[in-house]
Amino acid sequence: QVQLVESGGGLVQPGGSLRLSCAASRSIFSFSVMGWYRQPPGKQRELVAGIRLGGSTDYADSVKGRFTISRDAAKNTLYLQMNSLKPEDTAVYYCNAKVSAINTYWGQGTQVTVSS
Repeated sequence: QVQLVESGGGLVQPGGSLRLSCAASRSIFSFSVMGWYRQPPGKQRELVAGIRLGGSTDYADSVKGRFTISRDAAKNTLYLQMNSLKPEDTAVYYCNAKVSAINTYWGQGTQVTVSS
């Protein structure tokens, strides 16, 4: 069983930055895709950013130019650098790792609150 442990969430003022981390219990290169999702209050979970095994990345339009997804294979860790945060970025952020379409794993989530 794969364990994904997120950290780095918290309360930040608009315009601030946070970096989320997702530590995996096995090599991140064993996953075809890893990504970050978020679920705002009262809304559905949505994809924020993803990174494929080969390194190509995708971002939701709402975060392009502000968020950066990256990984450190030596630490088996996925990151999400979030800059210029807005109140609408407030959500629970989840790490996701896919081996295949039917074999996917989720972290427990970390709360990000953007408020003055």
